[in-house]
Amino acid sequence: MYKLYAIWTNPRPADVEAFERHYEEVHAPLAAAIPGLRKLVLTRTADSLGEGASPFHRVAELWFDDEAALLAGEASPEGQAAIADAAAMQERFGVTLTSPAGTSVEQPI
Repeated sequence: MYKLYAIWTNPRPADVEAFERHYEEVHAPLAAAIPGLRKLVLTRTADSLGEGASPFHRVAELWFDDEAALLAGEASPEGQAAIADAAAMQERFGVTLTSPAGTSVEQPI
């Protein structure tokens, strides 16, 4: 499985409600429509281990069969719409998006 992580920093305090509404009603559906996407996991990171608040607001996991599937999804009209919306969200809400990706390997416990 090849995973892309979309890691969002905290929006401005006055923008949290508007960010959440846009994220849930607009951005997440755009991401869910990307061709080749196998699973979408959305997490609101309100808590943090240890002292202090989480430096992140949201983390999304986008699961694809492999890197080629991710790249094809990214290049699709649906992928481009999600990317354009993410850029607009950064401008509108003062957030930063970091998107690392890689192959996932499950370890036995």
